[in-house]
Parts: sequence; structure tokens; C-alpha cells
Amino acid sequence: MVKSIDFGADFLWGVAAAATQIEGAANTYGKGASIWDTFSARSGKIKKGHKPDVACDFYHRYKEDIALVKLLGFKVFRFSIAWSRILPTGRGDINPEGIRFYHHVIDECLKQGIVPYITLYHWDLPQALEDEGGWTSFSINAAFNGFVSICALEYGDKVKNWIVLNEPFGFTSLGYMLGIHAPGKTGLSNFFSAALHTAIAQAEGGKILRAEISKANIGTTYSCSEVIPNTQSEQDVLAAKRIDCLINRLFIEPALGMGFPTADWDVLEKFQIEYGTWRQTERLKFDFDFIGLQNYFPLTVKYNAFIPVIQAWEVKAKSRKKPHTAMGWEINANSFYNIVKQFASYPGVKNIMITENGAAYHDKLINGKVEDEERIAYFKLYLEALLKAKKEGLNITGYMAWTLMDNFEWAEGFNARFGLIYNDFKTQHRTIKDSGYWWQKFLKP
Repeated sequence: MVKSIDFGADFLWGVAAAATQIEGAANTYGKGASIWDTFSARSGKIKKGHKPDVACDFYHRYKEDIALVKLLGFKVFRFSIAWSRILPTGRGDINPEGIRFYHHVIDECLKQGIVPYITLYHWDLPQALEDEGGWTSFSINAAFNGFVSICALEYGDKVKNWIVLNEPFGFTSLGYMLGIHAPGKTGLSNFFSAALHTAIAQAEGGKILRAEISKANIGTTYSCSEVIPNTQSEQDVLAAKRIDCLINRLFIEPALGMGFPTADWDVLEKFQIEYGTWRQTERLKFDFDFIGLQNYFPLTVKYNAFIPVIQAWEVKAKSRKKPHTAMGWEINANSFYNIVKQFASYPGVKNIMITENGAAYHDKLINGKVEDEERIAYFKLYLEALLKAKKEGLNITGYMAWTLMDNFEWAEGFNARFGLIYNDFKTQHRTIKDSGYWWQKFLKP
């Protein structure tokens, strides 16, 4: 069985979390509304009507939770800064209580011997900026740059590890094309506009961090999935290529100076013509120190002429009788290995960190214990695949499990439990799951 030491003494092991999903204190201590506060208040948008108002109450329990990070043996805690806690309206007046809170969190990490990795944008746009058009608006980039500058100047002396954006394809597609995440917009026009401004933001955010923070280690994260054609028919293969352009290539290639992947999909060529993206090529480029990859499942796709534009359809794991998590996501460690290799093959990618990976199951607290053997088996499989890639010479320097504790899982509300720690959302009592104890043993020197 693979052991943590097999990855090398310098390999970084951590857990990841996000402000909206854990903090709570959504409308207090000077924080402004985010798009998730607004979206969750709309009927039918979140399962069972759940809201992130309290979430895991990390705002009041951060010392306890950071102590749990240490107890489980992790050396890194990745968390995000809520934009509207720092700037309640997205720009302008700074909220001093928000500034103090993140100083407290950072200081507690350092006190506990935990290395903080800060994500600047993890999907929680201030509602005031969304009222102006959000990521579809040209003005969003100036507002984002202002937020990044404040964070860099305020925390840069203490924090050297920064992640600009979390999963740009995730929040632009789910929030601005499909409408199933905040802010709930739909349509290709919204998506392409948001995608352009987001690609600009990841590069300009990186440049600000580089200019303001001495010896900064700067990355950004991408959701990624190996895209597998259902058959080897020409139609299925081309459908898989279109999906790959969208979910894997759309944001990393501009950052690497390659522009958007227009050559492999004519719709992206039209996007470039309409939005003039070729004029932005240099603006979209930034030399990241590391690329964060976040993988949960592969996608098997087939051609479907009735699906607008992409003309592709996912063939679900259940229908193919493949092992899957409680979310219906296929468990496929070999696919994880393949997608890591795909991203590592870019000449401009110097260093890869797995900044999220994990699985949701139907966890039950019984007699004070949570026996989640399926999750332990999942981690074993995926870590073995990661070690295989590392032994083949890929520069993989860290792994962060998703997530420390059960939390507000976006549109799933509190129904999807990914945590290594079970959270009772009524009492906020934390119980370490068997998987948490497994990690504790795995990471023990």
C-alpha cells in the first residue's frame, strides 16, 4: 500500500475549504451579500431550501477547526477569502472586521504550524457587482484587481502561497450558462462574456500578486476530467474533443499564452471573432508557479444532434454500470492519472498540485462513529494513481483532500457529505470519520 513518505519528504499534504461553504456569519460583522446569499434565498435553487447563513460556523470556530487540520496530520490548509467580507459592495469602503478575521485565521494557522494557501475567488461574487452584470460586465476586472491588491498588501507579509481563481470553467458554466449555480444566468452569450473576463482576471490577479508580494508562490486551479468518447465513431470522437476544449482547455491555454483553443472547435472561433479575444492574448498570459488540478470524475460522452452547440451528451456512470459515488460520479483512478498527465504535457506547466480531490457518500453517525470505508478505498486508489504519475517524472508537489468537514455543498446544500469530519449542522458538533483517522495514520511520520 502506498505511504505518504513514498511521495517524498517535501511533498505537501493538505485539506481544502471555501468561505461560503464553511464560514457562516453571512450577514453579520460587516459582510455584504454574495451571489450565493441571494441565490439560496430563491425558492427551489438549493436542495431542501438549505442556505449558507451558518454553514459550519467556521467564523466562530476557526481555532477548533484549524486544530483539527493539525490533528489529522495535514501541513497545509487551503481556504478562501470572501470578497464581500472584505469589500461589502465589491469595491470602495473596506470592512475592517473582515480584514481582522482573516488575519486571525492566518495567525492561527501559523501558530499551529499549518501553511495557509489562500484562494482569492472561490465563487462568492459580491451581489452588488452581480447587479452590474457580474462576470459578464467589463467593469468586473477593475473591481477584481482592486480586491486582489487589498488582499496582497494586507496579508502578503504572512502568506506566500496564493491561488487566484477556483475552477473558472465551473463557475462560468454552472452560473452563467446552465443557471444551476449562482447567479443563475443562462445562455452562451452570458457564458462567453463571463469566460473572457474570467480569463483576464486569472492573469491580472497573478500579475498583481507577483508585483506586491515578495517570494510569492502563485497558482490557479482548474476543474478537469478526462473526456472519453462512448465509441470510436467519428461523431463520438469529435463530440469528446469539443467537450475537452470546453472543460479542460478553455482557461489554461490562454494563461499559457496559447490563446483560446479555437482551432479545434468552430464555435470558439466565432467566440474569438465576436469578442475580439485575439487582441487579449498577451493580457491573458501569466507564468504561474503551479497549476492546481481538481478532479472528481471522468466524462464519457456521445454525439447528440439535439443538444445545442456542443452536440454531445454525457453517458452516466450508472447507466454504464460503473462504480460511482453518492453524487453519481464515476470512480476511475486510471482516468485521474490520465488527466494529470494531460495537463502536465503542456510545456508551460512547471509544477502541478492536486488542490481538490475527494468523494461524497451517504455517511451516517452511528454510536458516535462514522464508518466510511468506501471513502478510504477511494483515496487509496487515487493516491496510488498519483504516485504512479509522480514516479514517471511528473512534477507533482502536493495533494489537498476535499474537504476537511461536511459543509454547504453549493446547489446540493448540506446533503452531499465530502468531509473527513462529520458535521452535525444543528449542533455544529464535529466527529472525525474513519477516513479522517485513516489520513491521520497515513500522514504519521
